[in-house]
Amino acid sequence: MKKEQDLLQLSEFSILEASIQDLQIAMEQGLVSSEELVKFYLDRIERYDKKGPALNALVYVNPEAIETARALDQERMEKGSRGPLHGIPIILKDNYDTYDMPTTASSKTLEGSIPLRDAFLTARLREAGVVILGKSNLHEFAYGISSMSSLGGQTFNPYGLNHHPGGSSGGTGAAIAANFAVFGMGSDTGCSIRNPSSYNSLVGLRSSYGLTSRAGIIPISITQDVGGPMAKTVTDIAIVMDRLAGFEDPRDPSTKLGVDKRPDTYTAFLKRDGLKGARIGILRACFGESNETEPANRVIEQSIQELEGEGANCLDIELSQLHEAKEGDLPKYEFQTAIERYLMELGEDRPVSTLQEIVDSGLCIPGIMEALTSALGKSMEDPDYKAGLEKRLKFRESVEQAMDDSDIDAILYPTFQSPPPLIGQERWAYNNGALSAYSGLPAIAVPAGFTEDGLPVGMELCARMYQEPKLIELAYAYEQATHHRKPPVKNVP
Repeated sequence: MKKEQDLLQLSEFSILEASIQDLQIAMEQGLVSSEELVKFYLDRIERYDKKGPALNALVYVNPEAIETARALDQERMEKGSRGPLHGIPIILKDNYDTYDMPTTASSKTLEGSIPLRDAFLTARLREAGVVILGKSNLHEFAYGISSMSSLGGQTFNPYGLNHHPGGSSGGTGAAIAANFAVFGMGSDTGCSIRNPSSYNSLVGLRSSYGLTSRAGIIPISITQDVGGPMAKTVTDIAIVMDRLAGFEDPRDPSTKLGVDKRPDTYTAFLKRDGLKGARIGILRACFGESNETEPANRVIEQSIQELEGEGANCLDIELSQLHEAKEGDLPKYEFQTAIERYLMELGEDRPVSTLQEIVDSGLCIPGIMEALTSALGKSMEDPDYKAGLEKRLKFRESVEQAMDDSDIDAILYPTFQSPPPLIGQERWAYNNGALSAYSGLPAIAVPAGFTEDGLPVGMELCARMYQEPKLIELAYAYEQATHHRKPPVKNVP
Protein backbone atom coordinates (compact mmCIF):
# COMPACT_ATOMS: atom_id res chain seq x y z
CA MET A 1 0.00 0.00 0.00
CA LYS A 2 1.47 3.35 -1.02
CA LYS A 3 1.94 6.00 1.59
CA GLU A 4 -0.26 9.10 1.34
CA GLN A 5 2.73 11.25 0.36
CA ASP A 6 3.67 8.84 -2.43
CA LEU A 7 0.13 9.02 -3.78
CA LEU A 8 0.26 12.81 -3.72
CA GLN A 9 3.51 12.80 -5.70
CA LEU A 10 2.08 10.28 -8.14
CA SER A 11 -1.04 12.39 -8.56
CA GLU A 12 0.89 15.60 -9.17
CA PHE A 13 3.05 13.84 -11.73
CA SER A 14 0.43 11.84 -13.61
CA ILE A 15 -2.87 13.66 -13.21
CA LEU A 16 -2.16 17.36 -13.81
CA GLU A 17 -2.76 18.04 -17.54
CA ALA A 18 -3.22 14.30 -18.14
CA SER A 19 -5.42 13.22 -21.05
CA ILE A 20 -8.32 10.77 -21.06
CA GLN A 21 -6.02 8.12 -22.55
CA ASP A 22 -3.27 8.75 -19.99
CA LEU A 23 -5.65 8.40 -17.09
CA GLN A 24 -7.41 5.37 -18.52
CA ILE A 25 -4.08 3.57 -18.89
CA ALA A 26 -3.12 4.56 -15.34
CA MET A 27 -6.39 3.20 -13.97
CA GLU A 28 -6.08 -0.04 -15.93
CA GLN A 29 -2.56 -0.51 -14.59
CA GLY A 30 -3.65 0.20 -11.04
CA LEU A 31 -1.48 3.32 -10.73
CA VAL A 32 -4.44 5.44 -9.76
CA SER A 33 -8.14 4.92 -9.13
CA SER A 34 -11.12 7.00 -10.17
CA GLU A 35 -11.67 7.79 -6.51
CA GLU A 36 -8.14 9.18 -6.25
CA LEU A 37 -8.68 11.22 -9.42
CA VAL A 38 -11.86 12.69 -8.01
CA LYS A 39 -10.16 13.57 -4.72
CA PHE A 40 -7.29 15.18 -6.62
CA TYR A 41 -9.62 17.42 -8.63
CA LEU A 42 -11.85 18.22 -5.65
CA ASP A 43 -8.76 19.30 -3.75
CA ARG A 44 -7.83 21.69 -6.55
CA ILE A 45 -11.37 23.05 -6.60
CA GLU A 46 -11.20 23.57 -2.83
CA ARG A 47 -7.86 25.38 -3.09
CA TYR A 48 -8.43 27.52 -6.16
CA ASP A 49 -12.10 28.08 -6.95
CA LYS A 50 -13.34 30.08 -3.96
CA LYS A 51 -9.95 30.49 -2.27
CA GLY A 52 -6.50 31.54 -3.49
CA PRO A 53 -6.97 33.03 -6.97
CA ALA A 54 -10.73 32.50 -6.46
CA LEU A 55 -11.57 31.71 -10.09
CA ASN A 56 -15.24 31.32 -9.18
CA ALA A 57 -15.72 28.84 -12.02
CA LEU A 58 -18.24 26.54 -10.32
CA VAL A 59 -21.73 27.07 -8.93
CA TYR A 60 -22.21 23.54 -7.59
CA VAL A 61 -19.96 20.70 -6.44
CA ASN A 62 -21.43 17.20 -6.48
CA PRO A 63 -21.39 15.72 -2.95
CA GLU A 64 -21.81 12.23 -4.41
CA ALA A 65 -18.76 12.39 -6.70
CA ILE A 66 -16.43 10.34 -4.48
CA GLU A 67 -19.05 7.65 -3.90
CA THR A 68 -19.78 7.46 -7.63
CA ALA A 69 -16.08 7.06 -8.40
CA ARG A 70 -15.72 4.38 -5.73
CA ALA A 71 -18.57 2.40 -7.29
CA LEU A 72 -17.00 2.73 -10.75
CA ASP A 73 -13.68 1.46 -9.39
CA GLN A 74 -15.47 -1.57 -7.95
CA GLU A 75 -17.22 -2.15 -11.26
CA ARG A 76 -13.90 -2.00 -13.10
CA MET A 77 -12.49 -4.67 -10.79
CA GLU A 78 -15.48 -6.97 -11.13
CA LYS A 79 -16.63 -6.47 -14.72
CA GLY A 80 -13.94 -4.47 -16.49
CA SER A 81 -14.06 -1.00 -18.01
CA ARG A 82 -17.10 0.40 -19.80
CA GLY A 83 -14.78 2.17 -22.24
CA PRO A 84 -12.48 5.18 -22.53
CA LEU A 85 -14.58 7.42 -20.27
CA HIS A 86 -14.95 4.97 -17.38
CA GLY A 87 -14.09 6.79 -14.15
CA ILE A 88 -13.15 10.07 -15.84
CA PRO A 89 -14.08 13.20 -13.81
CA ILE A 90 -15.85 15.94 -15.78
CA ILE A 91 -17.66 19.25 -15.29
CA LEU A 92 -20.97 20.22 -16.88
CA LYS A 93 -22.03 23.73 -17.77
CA ASP A 94 -24.92 24.70 -15.51
CA ASN A 95 -27.45 24.50 -18.33
CA TYR A 96 -27.13 20.71 -18.75
CA ASP A 97 -30.01 18.93 -17.02
CA THR A 98 -29.08 16.49 -14.24
CA TYR A 99 -31.82 14.59 -12.43
CA ASP A 100 -29.83 14.59 -9.18
CA MET A 101 -28.29 18.09 -9.14
CA PRO A 102 -29.62 21.62 -9.62
CA THR A 103 -29.65 23.00 -13.18
CA THR A 104 -30.16 26.74 -13.10
CA ALA A 105 -28.50 28.51 -16.06
CA SER A 106 -26.67 30.20 -13.14
CA SER A 107 -29.77 32.32 -12.54
CA LYS A 108 -31.43 33.00 -9.20
CA THR A 109 -34.76 32.62 -10.98
CA LEU A 110 -34.05 28.88 -11.26
CA GLU A 111 -32.14 28.46 -8.00
CA GLY A 112 -32.62 24.96 -6.61
CA SER A 113 -34.38 23.69 -9.74
CA ILE A 114 -33.75 19.97 -10.23
CA PRO A 115 -34.94 18.59 -13.59
CA LEU A 116 -36.96 15.41 -13.85
CA ARG A 117 -34.34 13.71 -16.03
CA ASP A 118 -30.90 14.10 -17.53
CA ALA A 119 -30.14 15.93 -20.73
CA PHE A 120 -29.53 13.46 -23.54
CA LEU A 121 -25.79 14.24 -23.59
CA THR A 122 -25.60 14.03 -19.80
CA ALA A 123 -27.16 10.56 -19.94
CA ARG A 124 -24.80 9.43 -22.71
CA LEU A 125 -21.82 10.49 -20.62
CA ARG A 126 -23.11 8.92 -17.41
CA GLU A 127 -23.71 5.64 -19.21
CA ALA A 128 -20.09 5.77 -20.40
CA GLY A 129 -18.96 5.94 -16.78
CA VAL A 130 -17.94 9.57 -16.21
CA VAL A 131 -18.01 11.16 -12.76
CA ILE A 132 -19.73 14.55 -12.73
CA LEU A 133 -17.79 16.71 -10.30
CA GLY A 134 -20.11 19.68 -10.51
CA LYS A 135 -21.68 22.47 -12.52
CA SER A 136 -19.86 25.47 -13.93
CA ASN A 137 -20.92 29.10 -13.89
CA LEU A 138 -22.08 30.63 -17.17
CA HIS A 139 -23.18 33.99 -18.37
CA GLU A 140 -26.72 33.99 -17.06
CA PHE A 141 -29.08 32.11 -19.38
CA ALA A 142 -26.06 31.95 -21.75
CA TYR A 143 -26.86 35.51 -22.86
CA GLY A 144 -23.36 37.01 -22.82
CA ILE A 145 -19.64 36.44 -23.22
CA SER A 146 -18.06 37.37 -19.89
CA SER A 147 -19.60 34.65 -17.65
CA MET A 148 -21.32 36.72 -15.01
CA SER A 149 -24.55 35.60 -13.36
CA SER A 150 -26.92 36.39 -10.52
CA LEU A 151 -26.32 33.00 -8.93
CA GLY A 152 -22.60 32.55 -9.57
CA GLY A 153 -21.20 36.07 -9.84
CA GLN A 154 -18.18 36.74 -12.07
CA THR A 155 -15.83 33.97 -13.21
CA PHE A 156 -12.19 34.99 -13.69
CA ASN A 157 -9.61 33.92 -16.25
CA PRO A 158 -6.86 31.72 -14.75
CA TYR A 159 -4.29 33.25 -17.14
CA GLY A 160 -5.07 36.80 -16.04
CA LEU A 161 -7.20 37.19 -12.94
CA ASN A 162 -8.39 40.66 -13.95
CA HIS A 163 -9.48 39.38 -17.36
CA HIS A 164 -12.72 37.64 -18.18
CA PRO A 165 -12.78 33.99 -19.29
CA GLY A 166 -15.08 34.37 -22.28
CA GLY A 167 -18.56 33.01 -22.41
CA SER A 168 -21.09 31.96 -22.10
CA SER A 169 -19.29 28.71 -21.14
CA GLY A 170 -16.61 30.63 -19.27
CA GLY A 171 -16.96 28.61 -16.08
CA THR A 172 -16.24 25.43 -17.98
CA GLY A 173 -13.34 27.10 -19.77
CA ALA A 174 -11.72 28.41 -16.59
CA ALA A 175 -12.30 25.12 -14.74
CA ILE A 176 -10.75 22.87 -17.37
CA ALA A 177 -7.85 25.26 -17.99
CA ALA A 178 -7.14 25.20 -14.24
CA ASN A 179 -7.31 21.38 -14.14
CA PHE A 180 -10.48 21.08 -12.07
CA ALA A 181 -11.49 18.09 -14.25
CA VAL A 182 -10.33 16.18 -17.32
CA PHE A 183 -12.80 17.79 -19.72
CA GLY A 184 -16.01 19.79 -19.61
CA MET A 185 -19.18 20.36 -21.54
CA GLY A 186 -20.30 23.69 -22.93
CA SER A 187 -23.00 24.99 -25.24
CA ASP A 188 -22.71 27.34 -28.19
CA THR A 189 -25.41 29.56 -29.69
CA GLY A 190 -23.17 32.30 -31.05
CA CYS A 191 -19.64 31.57 -29.83
CA SER A 192 -20.08 30.11 -26.36
CA ILE A 193 -17.88 27.01 -26.68
CA ARG A 194 -15.23 28.51 -28.93
CA ASN A 195 -14.78 31.91 -27.27
CA PRO A 196 -13.98 30.55 -23.77
CA SER A 197 -11.87 27.79 -25.32
CA SER A 198 -9.74 30.37 -27.10
CA TYR A 199 -9.50 32.52 -23.97
CA ASN A 200 -8.41 29.56 -21.81
CA SER A 201 -5.96 27.77 -24.14
CA LEU A 202 -8.38 24.90 -24.78
CA VAL A 203 -9.80 23.00 -27.72
CA GLY A 204 -13.52 23.50 -28.25
CA LEU A 205 -15.77 22.02 -30.93
CA ARG A 206 -19.05 23.42 -32.19
CA SER A 207 -20.48 20.56 -34.22
CA SER A 208 -22.80 20.65 -37.23
CA TYR A 209 -26.49 21.26 -36.65
CA GLY A 210 -28.17 17.94 -35.89
CA LEU A 211 -25.06 15.95 -35.02
CA THR A 212 -25.64 16.13 -31.26
CA SER A 213 -28.82 16.44 -29.22
CA ARG A 214 -29.79 19.67 -27.47
CA ALA A 215 -32.61 18.09 -25.42
CA GLY A 216 -32.26 18.96 -21.75
CA ILE A 217 -29.86 21.86 -22.33
CA ILE A 218 -31.52 25.10 -21.18
CA PRO A 219 -32.08 26.77 -24.54
CA ILE A 220 -31.72 30.10 -26.26
CA SER A 221 -32.30 29.06 -29.84
CA ILE A 222 -34.14 26.13 -31.42
CA THR A 223 -31.96 26.32 -34.54
CA GLN A 224 -28.57 27.57 -33.31
CA ASP A 225 -27.91 25.91 -29.94
CA VAL A 226 -25.24 23.19 -29.94
CA GLY A 227 -23.81 21.25 -26.99
CA GLY A 228 -20.23 20.05 -27.11
CA PRO A 229 -16.92 19.31 -25.39
CA MET A 230 -14.13 21.58 -24.23
CA ALA A 231 -10.81 19.89 -23.46
CA LYS A 232 -7.06 20.31 -23.25
CA THR A 233 -6.32 18.19 -26.33
CA VAL A 234 -7.84 17.38 -29.71
CA THR A 235 -7.57 13.68 -28.84
CA ASP A 236 -9.88 14.17 -25.87
CA ILE A 237 -12.37 16.00 -28.09
CA ALA A 238 -12.37 13.07 -30.54
CA ILE A 239 -12.92 10.52 -27.77
CA VAL A 240 -15.84 12.47 -26.31
CA MET A 241 -17.42 13.02 -29.72
CA ASP A 242 -17.42 9.28 -30.30
CA ARG A 243 -19.79 9.07 -27.36
CA LEU A 244 -22.01 12.04 -28.24
CA ALA A 245 -22.33 12.37 -32.01
CA GLY A 246 -24.72 10.74 -34.44
CA PHE A 247 -27.32 9.31 -32.04
CA GLU A 248 -30.99 9.96 -32.68
CA ASP A 249 -32.88 11.50 -29.79
CA PRO A 250 -36.70 11.54 -30.00
CA ARG A 251 -36.71 14.71 -27.89
CA ASP A 252 -34.62 16.55 -30.51
CA PRO A 253 -35.89 15.92 -34.06
CA SER A 254 -32.81 17.62 -35.55
CA THR A 255 -30.74 14.57 -34.58
CA LYS A 256 -32.32 12.61 -37.44
CA LEU A 257 -30.04 14.66 -39.70
CA GLY A 258 -26.89 13.46 -37.96
CA VAL A 259 -27.51 9.73 -37.60
CA ASP A 260 -25.45 8.68 -40.64
CA LYS A 261 -23.06 11.64 -40.56
CA ARG A 262 -20.39 10.31 -38.19
CA PRO A 263 -17.41 8.01 -38.78
CA ASP A 264 -16.88 4.74 -36.94
CA THR A 265 -14.53 6.69 -34.69
CA TYR A 266 -13.27 10.25 -34.76
CA THR A 267 -9.97 9.01 -33.35
CA ALA A 268 -9.15 7.55 -36.79
CA PHE A 269 -8.52 11.13 -37.91
CA LEU A 270 -5.83 11.89 -35.34
CA LYS A 271 -3.11 12.02 -37.98
CA ARG A 272 0.22 13.66 -37.27
CA ASP A 273 0.67 14.47 -40.98
CA GLY A 274 -2.88 15.74 -41.43
CA LEU A 275 -1.76 19.15 -42.68
CA LYS A 276 0.31 17.87 -45.59
CA GLY A 277 -1.39 19.01 -48.78
CA ALA A 278 -4.31 20.57 -46.89
CA ARG A 279 -5.76 23.73 -48.41
CA ILE A 280 -6.80 26.35 -45.87
CA GLY A 281 -8.54 29.61 -46.71
CA ILE A 282 -7.50 32.62 -44.62
CA LEU A 283 -10.50 34.87 -43.99
CA ARG A 284 -8.78 38.20 -43.38
CA ALA A 285 -12.12 39.99 -43.09
CA CYS A 286 -12.27 38.40 -39.62
CA PHE A 287 -8.93 39.87 -38.53
CA GLY A 288 -9.06 43.03 -36.48
CA GLU A 289 -7.60 46.36 -37.50
CA SER A 290 -7.10 48.14 -34.17
CA ASN A 291 -4.44 48.38 -31.49
CA GLU A 292 -6.55 46.05 -29.34
CA THR A 293 -6.56 43.33 -31.99
CA GLU A 294 -2.91 43.54 -33.02
CA PRO A 295 -1.64 41.11 -30.33
CA ALA A 296 -4.02 38.39 -31.53
CA ASN A 297 -3.18 39.13 -35.17
CA ARG A 298 0.52 38.54 -34.47
CA VAL A 299 -0.24 35.16 -32.94
CA ILE A 300 -2.50 34.09 -35.83
CA GLU A 301 0.01 35.23 -38.45
CA GLN A 302 2.58 33.01 -36.74
CA SER A 303 0.05 30.18 -36.81
CA ILE A 304 -0.30 30.54 -40.56
CA GLN A 305 3.47 30.16 -40.92
CA GLU A 306 3.34 27.08 -38.67
CA LEU A 307 0.58 25.55 -40.81
CA GLU A 308 2.59 26.14 -43.96
CA GLY A 309 5.64 24.65 -42.27
CA GLU A 310 3.64 21.46 -41.81
CA GLY A 311 2.76 21.28 -45.50
CA ALA A 312 -0.53 23.18 -45.66
CA ASN A 313 -1.34 25.50 -48.54
CA CYS A 314 -2.75 28.72 -47.10
CA LEU A 315 -4.50 31.20 -49.39
CA ASP A 316 -6.57 34.30 -48.76
CA ILE A 317 -10.29 34.00 -49.47
CA GLU A 318 -13.31 36.30 -49.29
CA LEU A 319 -16.93 35.67 -48.35
CA SER A 320 -19.03 38.36 -50.00
CA GLN A 321 -22.02 37.73 -47.72
CA LEU A 322 -20.12 37.51 -44.43
CA HIS A 323 -21.96 40.57 -43.12
CA GLU A 324 -25.20 38.57 -43.12
CA ALA A 325 -23.84 36.28 -40.41
CA LYS A 326 -22.95 39.19 -38.17
CA GLU A 327 -26.33 40.85 -38.76
CA GLY A 328 -28.50 37.73 -38.41
CA ASP A 329 -30.44 37.46 -35.15
CA LEU A 330 -32.90 34.60 -35.47
CA PRO A 331 -32.55 33.41 -31.84
CA LYS A 332 -34.47 36.46 -30.61
CA TYR A 333 -37.58 35.05 -32.31
CA GLU A 334 -37.00 31.60 -30.81
CA PHE A 335 -36.03 32.30 -27.21
CA GLN A 336 -39.46 32.76 -25.62
CA THR A 337 -40.84 29.63 -27.26
CA ALA A 338 -37.71 27.62 -26.42
CA ILE A 339 -37.34 28.65 -22.77
CA GLU A 340 -41.05 28.23 -21.99
CA ARG A 341 -41.06 24.72 -23.49
CA TYR A 342 -38.09 23.92 -21.27
CA LEU A 343 -39.76 25.32 -18.16
CA MET A 344 -42.89 23.24 -18.76
CA GLU A 345 -40.72 20.09 -18.86
CA LEU A 346 -39.59 20.81 -15.29
CA GLY A 347 -42.98 19.72 -14.00
CA GLU A 348 -45.22 21.20 -11.33
CA ASP A 349 -42.34 22.19 -9.06
CA ARG A 350 -40.81 24.56 -11.63
CA PRO A 351 -39.84 27.89 -10.01
CA VAL A 352 -41.13 29.95 -12.95
CA SER A 353 -43.27 29.12 -15.96
CA THR A 354 -42.80 31.93 -18.45
CA LEU A 355 -40.24 34.37 -19.78
CA GLN A 356 -42.41 37.18 -18.46
CA GLU A 357 -42.06 35.76 -14.94
CA ILE A 358 -38.28 35.64 -15.36
CA VAL A 359 -38.22 39.29 -16.42
CA ASP A 360 -40.66 40.37 -13.70
CA SER A 361 -38.63 38.64 -10.98
CA GLY A 362 -35.94 41.29 -11.17
CA LEU A 363 -33.38 38.67 -10.13
CA CYS A 364 -31.31 38.53 -13.33
CA ILE A 365 -28.15 40.57 -13.79
CA PRO A 366 -28.80 43.95 -15.50
CA GLY A 367 -26.58 42.98 -18.44
CA ILE A 368 -29.10 40.50 -19.83
CA MET A 369 -32.36 42.24 -19.02
CA GLU A 370 -32.48 44.10 -22.33
CA ALA A 371 -32.04 40.84 -24.27
CA LEU A 372 -34.68 39.04 -22.22
CA THR A 373 -37.15 41.89 -22.50
CA SER A 374 -36.63 42.31 -26.23
CA ALA A 375 -37.47 38.61 -26.74
CA LEU A 376 -40.90 39.00 -25.12
CA GLY A 377 -43.66 38.66 -27.68
CA LYS A 378 -41.34 37.53 -30.47
CA SER A 379 -42.82 34.70 -32.50
CA MET A 380 -41.53 31.98 -34.78
CA GLU A 381 -44.61 32.72 -36.91
CA ASP A 382 -43.28 36.18 -37.72
CA PRO A 383 -42.80 36.56 -41.51
CA ASP A 384 -39.40 38.16 -40.89
CA TYR A 385 -38.33 35.05 -38.98
CA LYS A 386 -39.43 32.69 -41.74
CA ALA A 387 -37.68 34.81 -44.33
CA GLY A 388 -34.60 34.79 -42.12
CA LEU A 389 -34.52 30.99 -42.10
CA GLU A 390 -34.42 30.92 -45.90
CA LYS A 391 -31.75 33.61 -45.96
CA ARG A 392 -29.62 31.65 -43.50
CA LEU A 393 -29.82 28.48 -45.60
CA LYS A 394 -28.70 30.42 -48.67
CA PHE A 395 -25.83 31.85 -46.63
CA ARG A 396 -24.63 28.36 -45.69
CA GLU A 397 -24.82 27.30 -49.31
CA SER A 398 -22.82 30.36 -50.36
CA VAL A 399 -20.06 29.58 -47.84
CA GLU A 400 -19.76 25.98 -48.99
CA GLN A 401 -19.78 27.14 -52.61
CA ALA A 402 -16.96 29.56 -51.86
CA MET A 403 -15.02 26.70 -50.30
CA ASP A 404 -15.64 24.57 -53.38
CA ASP A 405 -14.60 27.37 -55.71
CA SER A 406 -11.27 27.76 -53.91
CA ASP A 407 -10.93 24.00 -53.33
CA ILE A 408 -10.22 24.45 -49.63
CA ASP A 409 -10.66 22.07 -46.70
CA ALA A 410 -11.37 24.69 -44.04
CA ILE A 411 -11.57 28.43 -43.39
CA LEU A 412 -9.18 29.95 -40.82
CA TYR A 413 -9.63 33.07 -38.68
CA PRO A 414 -9.00 34.14 -35.06
CA THR A 415 -11.75 32.81 -32.80
CA PHE A 416 -11.89 36.25 -31.23
CA GLN A 417 -10.13 39.25 -32.70
CA SER A 418 -8.67 40.34 -29.35
CA PRO A 419 -7.09 38.53 -26.39
CA PRO A 420 -9.20 38.18 -23.22
CA PRO A 421 -10.31 41.69 -22.23
CA LEU A 422 -10.40 43.13 -18.74
CA ILE A 423 -13.34 42.43 -16.47
CA GLY A 424 -16.14 44.79 -17.43
CA GLN A 425 -15.35 44.68 -21.15
CA GLU A 426 -16.94 42.28 -23.62
CA ARG A 427 -15.96 43.58 -27.08
CA TRP A 428 -18.85 41.97 -28.94
CA ALA A 429 -17.62 43.56 -32.18
CA TYR A 430 -14.51 41.34 -32.06
CA ASN A 431 -16.48 38.08 -31.92
CA ASN A 432 -15.98 35.84 -34.98
CA GLY A 433 -18.37 33.13 -33.82
CA ALA A 434 -21.18 34.10 -36.19
CA LEU A 435 -19.80 32.41 -39.31
CA SER A 436 -20.24 28.94 -37.82
CA ALA A 437 -23.21 29.69 -35.57
CA TYR A 438 -25.33 31.37 -38.23
CA SER A 439 -24.51 28.92 -41.00
CA GLY A 440 -24.71 25.75 -38.88
CA LEU A 441 -21.29 24.71 -40.20
CA PRO A 442 -18.90 23.03 -37.74
CA ALA A 443 -15.91 24.86 -36.28
CA ILE A 444 -13.10 23.99 -33.91
CA ALA A 445 -11.07 26.39 -31.79
CA VAL A 446 -7.51 25.28 -31.02
CA PRO A 447 -4.76 27.01 -29.00
CA ALA A 448 -2.61 29.18 -31.26
CA GLY A 449 -0.26 30.60 -28.64
CA PHE A 450 -0.04 33.51 -26.25
CA THR A 451 0.37 37.26 -26.44
CA GLU A 452 3.53 38.86 -25.08
CA ASP A 453 1.79 39.39 -21.74
CA GLY A 454 0.74 35.75 -21.46
CA LEU A 455 -2.91 35.78 -22.56
CA PRO A 456 -4.19 32.90 -24.73
CA VAL A 457 -5.23 33.30 -28.36
CA GLY A 458 -7.32 30.75 -30.26
CA MET A 459 -7.29 29.85 -33.93
CA GLU A 460 -10.58 28.69 -35.46
CA LEU A 461 -11.14 26.36 -38.39
CA CYS A 462 -14.57 26.10 -40.04
CA ALA A 463 -15.49 23.31 -42.47
CA ARG A 464 -18.39 22.03 -44.54
CA MET A 465 -21.41 20.40 -42.90
CA TYR A 466 -20.56 17.21 -41.00
CA GLN A 467 -16.86 17.55 -41.76
CA GLU A 468 -15.85 17.24 -38.10
CA PRO A 469 -13.39 14.47 -39.06
CA LYS A 470 -11.49 16.94 -41.27
CA LEU A 471 -11.46 19.56 -38.52
CA ILE A 472 -10.11 17.02 -36.04
CA GLU A 473 -7.45 15.93 -38.52
CA LEU A 474 -6.26 19.49 -39.19
CA ALA A 475 -6.43 20.61 -35.57
CA TYR A 476 -4.62 17.52 -34.30
CA ALA A 477 -1.76 17.87 -36.77
CA TYR A 478 -1.40 21.55 -35.82
CA GLU A 479 -1.56 20.79 -32.11
CA GLN A 480 1.08 18.07 -32.34
CA ALA A 481 3.39 20.31 -34.36
CA THR A 482 3.15 23.26 -31.96
CA HIS A 483 1.99 22.15 -28.48
CA HIS A 484 0.80 25.68 -27.73
CA ARG A 485 -1.41 24.62 -24.83
CA LYS A 486 0.20 25.61 -21.53
CA PRO A 487 -1.49 25.46 -18.09
CA PRO A 488 -1.91 28.67 -16.04
CA VAL A 489 0.70 27.65 -13.47
CA LYS A 490 1.49 31.22 -12.41
CA ASN A 491 -1.98 31.76 -10.94
CA VAL A 492 -3.14 28.15 -10.47
CA PRO A 493 -0.10 25.93 -9.71
